[in-house]
Amino acid sequence: MNTPELKPLTKRQQEIFDFVLEQMSANGAPPTRVEIADHFGFRSPNAAEDHLKALDKKGHIELKSGTSRGIFIREDARPGNQSLYEQIELTPNDGLTPPLAVIGDVAAGAPIFATQHVQQYVNVDQSLFAASADFLLKVRGDSMINAGIFENDLLAIKKADTAQNNQIVVARIDDDVTVKRYFRQGTLISLVAENEDYDPIEVNLQTQSFAIEGVVVGLIRRNF
Repeated sequence: MNTPELKPLTKRQQEIFDFVLEQMSANGAPPTRVEIADHFGFRSPNAAEDHLKALDKKGHIELKSGTSRGIFIREDARPGNQSLYEQIELTPNDGLTPPLAVIGDVAAGAPIFATQHVQQYVNVDQSLFAASADFLLKVRGDSMINAGIFENDLLAIKKADTAQNNQIVVARIDDDVTVKRYFRQGTLISLVAENEDYDPIEVNLQTQSFAIEGVVVGLIRRNF
């Protein structure tokens, strides 16, 4: 399918486009229609949908059906007019800039930074993220698709051992590492997928080994 020609936005459309970018940077996922409506004071999510359709028609985003967060920034509309993933591929570590490790599959029971997990070291513009990232984690599987996180995306992760409820985290349960939305009540933790096909993972801190490895502060997507 041909990409629509990039066309100028109205003031309101630009504000909504900027809000989508901000939310993707801050939360690692685009906002829902309800979140857009709440932020801008629209009476109905349908108003947000109308604006998103206009952004799609003008070539700035692509809407995907079947998910509340199916909003994708088209490559030509990205800040700097450049694919973030291409920036990574074109800027291997130069030995001068502090690099970020790209972490691939994490073996059960092994430290996340074990040498065998590091696929490469790259330079990334940290201003793209909500906070400075400590490493990039390659996504496997489809458990977070409703948050706009898809297989082979790179999640920018800031190391942390605590998180706020509703944050997307990298967590270790016994020997397994997973990316899920985090909720805690007392000694009970629920790790919730963004895909109806997956049940929440329930963790009892009194009987199970659990640790937060980091929180998601941004996302980089392949555009091909």
